[in-house]
Parts: sequence; structure tokens; C-alpha cells
Amino acid sequence: MRWQGRRESDNVEDRRSESGGFSRGMGGGGMRVPRGKGGLVLLVVVLVAGYYGVDLTPLLNGGDVQSTQQSQALSPQDNEKAKFTSVVLASTEDTWDTIFKKEGSSYQDPKLVLYRGATRTGCGTGESVMGPFYCPADKTVYIDLSFYQDMETRLKAGGDFAQAYVVAHEVGHHVQNLMGIANKVRAMQQQSRSQAEVNRLSVKQELQADCFAGVWGHSMQKQQVLEMGDMEEALNAAQAIGDDRLQKQSSGRVIPDSFTHGTSQQRYTWFKRGFDSGDFRQCDTFSTDKL
Repeated sequence: MRWQGRRESDNVEDRRSESGGFSRGMGGGGMRVPRGKGGLVLLVVVLVAGYYGVDLTPLLNGGDVQSTQQSQALSPQDNEKAKFTSVVLASTEDTWDTIFKKEGSSYQDPKLVLYRGATRTGCGTGESVMGPFYCPADKTVYIDLSFYQDMETRLKAGGDFAQAYVVAHEVGHHVQNLMGIANKVRAMQQQSRSQAEVNRLSVKQELQADCFAGVWGHSMQKQQVLEMGDMEEALNAAQAIGDDRLQKQSSGRVIPDSFTHGTSQQRYTWFKRGFDSGDFRQCDTFSTDKL
């Protein structure tokens, strides 16, 4: 994928250096307030340092500041992934802005937060074990970049276009939010009589986000951003995160009624449908029972 030299998004918030501190705070230890005049002076020093982005809270708990700073250091590889993700987000902004303008409306860019471990979100605490996700409450995509490594090692779905597909899928949920689709799905789920029915609606929503990601991929192909093998990377990633494959890997059993994202074949099919057509109207997963 020819992403180097392309525009980066202005809508990225980088919390990677602060996520570690947030995670420790969530563990229940918190900040121990020291006693005495010397303790109060130390507390003021820590608070002032925090204002300027330096975490000295380990001093309050007898910890080693140097080791904490080292644990939060960002490698050149991490920063390269962050830049890549920013470029991908910018490309989704351009794609959907063009589509919305053709429909006579305006596209509202989502925010994207990079974090490590855990972070605050408008939907509660976000954790890296959740994988990338979109929060409709604050219109923000959240991603711990370690997920890219998980894709390659655990899911066997490596490649930059596979990683870009994941970002585009979460942006697809933002598009659903702007179009009012997400609210309609939530309303239908609240009226559902069974968990299986709730799950089926979730599958339709996820597959539509896959199709929307494919629409973005179509735009990348038209701009000659893609290279040989990129399409295969994305399709492989779509299959790798199918509910049936993930369930079989984790428990050896497949339970269709518990699916929330769709099978490997479904995710493959709907991403490719959006990619081949480049038309978001072809992504109506809700008008058919044959997914």
C-alpha cells in the first residue's frame, strides 16, 4: 500500500504515553497522598510535573520514575504505525466526504484516539483486549496499535492494507452513526425478544461496516494506492476475524446463535461487495436474510 507521503489526519489524539498511567489508576491503587510538609511539597511537584506531561506519581508510592518513563517510551516502529494510521484515517475522511457531498450532505470527521493498555472513552473504559472499536457517544475510533501485531501473529492476517481495513471498518460504524442506522439498530435490539435476535442485528450492522470499508478500498484502488497483494491481505483479514473461525480457535466449538460479527465467508463477501462496487447503496445488509 503506497501510503508514504500522503496527507495525515488532523483528527488524531495520541494518548499512548499516558495510557499506562491510566491503566494503573484503574487498578485501584490510585495516588497515595503523602503526609507532612515535605509530603505536601512533593505532591505539589508531582501535580506541576503532571501539568507539563511528566508522570512523577511513582514518587508518591515509592516507585521508580525512570522505569515508569521507560515503560512508556515509544519506539520508532510504534511511531511509524501511528503515522500510517493517521494517513489511513485521512483517506477515509476524503472518501466519505466525497460520497456525502454527492448525496447533498456534509460528512463529519470522526476522531481517532491512539492509546496503550486502557483509556477513558465516552462509552466507558476502553481496553486493548477489546480490539479497535468505535464509540458513538463521542464519535471516536479507539485503537491500541499492538492490535496490528496481534493480527499478524495470532490471527495470521498481516499486511498494511489488512491493518487499514480494520481502521476503515471502525470508520464504517461512524458512517452508520451519521446516517442514523446505528440508532435504528439499537431501537430494534431493544425491542427484540431474544438474545439470538439481538445478535443477528449486530451481525448485519458489522457486515455493513465491512461493506463500507470495501467502498473505501474501492476509492484507494481508483487512486492507485494499492499494490499487488493488498486486496488479498484485506480479504484474509476479513476472514480471520469471522466469528466461526475465532470461536473454533478459542473453544473448538462454533455456536451460530452467538455470532455478533458474522462468519468468515460473510465478512469476506460483504467487504468484497463494497470493494467491487464502490457504492454504499450496495451495502444494505438489513433488507435481506441472505447474508
